[in-house]
Amino acid sequence: MKVTDMTFKEGQEFKIRVKPSDDCNSFSINIGHDAENIGMHFNPRFDASGDTNTIVFNSKSGGDWGEECREGNFPFVRGEECKFHINLSMESFYIKLPDGSMLDFPNRLGDIKYKYFSIGGDARIVGIKIK
Repeated sequence: MKVTDMTFKEGQEFKIRVKPSDDCNSFSINIGHDAENIGMHFNPRFDASGDTNTIVFNSKSGGDWGEECREGNFPFVRGEECKFHINLSMESFYIKLPDGSMLDFPNRLGDIKYKYFSIGGDARIVGIKIK
């Protein structure tokens, strides 16, 4: 799924509900300007690309990926719907995971407004809300 005309800006909360498939290997959520300029790539990996139960973060600028960051806290379960929230500042994306824990990933593009959202992999969107 891809949305190219949303507005997500500093001070707003982006709520996402997804349901990983029963045999999910990974899924990803991208927030940015377009497919070549992604401020936050959020990629929970159950078992993919050599990672097991790991969240991988990255960004993309001008089509070039940055350095991956990994997080070991993994509150996702295959086949179970989950909800998490993302807040944005000029410095970071702040993510509240389904278990209530908080993570942050640097806002490497440094923008306070994004218009592009996509999800890929073995999960489906149940709902999204920006407020």
